[in-house]
Amino acid sequence: MINVDDDIVLKQISEVSAQRIFNSIHASRDHLRPWLPFVDQTQSVKDTRNFIKSVRNNKCLKKDMVFEIWYKEEFAGLIALKEIDYANLKVEVGYWLDKSKTGKGIMIRSCRSIVNYALQELNLNRVSIKIAIGNRKSTAIPVGLDFYQEGIEKNGELINDKFHDLLIFSMLKKDWNG
Repeated sequence: MINVDDDIVLKQISEVSAQRIFNSIHASRDHLRPWLPFVDQTQSVKDTRNFIKSVRNNKCLKKDMVFEIWYKEEFAGLIALKEIDYANLKVEVGYWLDKSKTGKGIMIRSCRSIVNYALQELNLNRVSIKIAIGNRKSTAIPVGLDFYQEGIEKNGELINDKFHDLLIFSMLKKDWNG
């Protein structure tokens, strides 16, 4: 568990939360669908439960750490350290927020804490965030945290049967003032 502040806590994802996570995705489907490839594949709580099991039972070298975001004791979204690469000391952060919880500063505070965790606790050297071009709200997170914009990954993600270019942001441990 990562205590972000008095209002926000990040808890490792749990199957107990499958229904709650699915309900959040379902209620925010129109909000999330333009930017995230998993939304259309998440059609039932079983799909969410299978995702959670895949994260918890991953035997690969590069594992994910997925956290539930809790804001004032209510589920707010997910944030993840994706494919943690201990050999090269790097990781990518991914995140989404329930539509009803946007505009409260939840995600930037959660990202600051997870970047701190990656760089300090896991002793990684590099954190990156990739965001579909046009997703202004999500782009505001790495910009607000003073990440460096490295460039564009052309056709980096297939969302709703269409390839999207991704903005690539990064932060190095030596540059982090979190």
